[in-house]
Amino acid sequence: MERWKKVQRVPTPALIPPYGPLAGMRVLMTGNVVAAPFAAGVLAEYGAEVIHVERPGVGDRYRGQDPMVTFDEKEQRFVLASPDTPRDRKVSTGWIQEARNKLSFTLELNMRVPEAKDIFLSLIKNCDVWIENLVWLEKLGLSDEMALEANPRLVIAHISGFGRPQFGGVPEECDRPSYDPIGQAEGGYMFLNGYPEPMPPMPGASFINDYMTAMFCVSGILMAYIHAQKTGEGQVVDVSQVECMSKCLNDTFVNYLTLGAVKERYGTKLPISQPGDVYKTKDGYIYLMAFGPVVYNRALQAMGIDYQKYSHAEAGASSEAVNSPLGRELDGLIRAWLAERTSEEAMAQFRKYKVPCGIPRSVADLASSEHYRKRGNFVEYEDQTLGRKVKAYGFAPKMSKTRPQVWRGAPRLGQDTERVLRKILGYGDAEIEALKGRGIID
Repeated sequence: MERWKKVQRVPTPALIPPYGPLAGMRVLMTGNVVAAPFAAGVLAEYGAEVIHVERPGVGDRYRGQDPMVTFDEKEQRFVLASPDTPRDRKVSTGWIQEARNKLSFTLELNMRVPEAKDIFLSLIKNCDVWIENLVWLEKLGLSDEMALEANPRLVIAHISGFGRPQFGGVPEECDRPSYDPIGQAEGGYMFLNGYPEPMPPMPGASFINDYMTAMFCVSGILMAYIHAQKTGEGQVVDVSQVECMSKCLNDTFVNYLTLGAVKERYGTKLPISQPGDVYKTKDGYIYLMAFGPVVYNRALQAMGIDYQKYSHAEAGASSEAVNSPLGRELDGLIRAWLAERTSEEAMAQFRKYKVPCGIPRSVADLASSEHYRKRGNFVEYEDQTLGRKVKAYGFAPKMSKTRPQVWRGAPRLGQDTERVLRKILGYGDAEIEALKGRGIID
């Protein structure tokens, strides 16, 4: 068959409006929750045309992540969907947030099916980037060599728990399955997060490792893409969850490799300087941090504490100072001062003295924040499954010229399959009809 060999690249964007700094980049994403879709989503928000390949009839597992919502026509509001709500009338809130700006293309990725292989390689020829986090590439017959032969300029980004064996490592380790908390555990973060023994290590919430991994992936893609634009030479970007986690551990490895010191969990209180902790207030909590002598003196002034008696060097500058009798006495004074005030009262006082602090905010707090509203941090768009306007979190970072945007909400499963086949891959009506009913595209 090998129809793909005659396929010519269709200029980008072909199916989305032009916007953002990445207009002209086309991305193929064959992945599921969370890291690969988020990496592709970041590129999509800044102008890349992203084709999200999903299994026919199944789709990205993100679509089924709880909670699921539906729109109650009688009450005219969103409500939690029940298990018996039809699939085409309910959608995951995670999918609403993360799948916007993508084209949903259904395709069985088994390369032993000639038609599937033809479509996949036709897509590869039309894309600048291929992102994947599938753990069964070899079983499907997918390989870097195949993709780069079809498109030598292609940037391939693999996201996995422990890295691809082509980049080194123990093959059995590379073959291990992983999820976000596994990456946190095996990458060293979980060991450091939480309170000392006998309390257990604690995972960070909201898939923090997956999101960090996704941003490392985006950064690697952009570097490789710039290289490909300059030289015409594609390459493979290997993104490992555990390595991304380890990269974010600050001085942990140098401490061990130079001193043999194993960094331990210390809870919320900074062990190397103070003030630096989550402190209890009259009505809640506040995080106060004053690092360095200038800010330290301002913080003590704000609380009416004698910063000459409790000098930075003797009471706050190091672990020895923090744990000294003077340092422990200062800690008691800080806690007593904060316990007598509400979080907002304490913050108002610290702001007068330019002392960094923060109140642990709930999502309800942030959703009603005037600052967030005036920063434009919330966007509205129509979810394609429910056909209703939804409100979601917007963009980071902000751009002064080439601004991001949401051109469409999260797609229905396979919503764009025929459009992509026709406009980008050049398939005619008869060819598309011949593919239907065979588990290839539907």
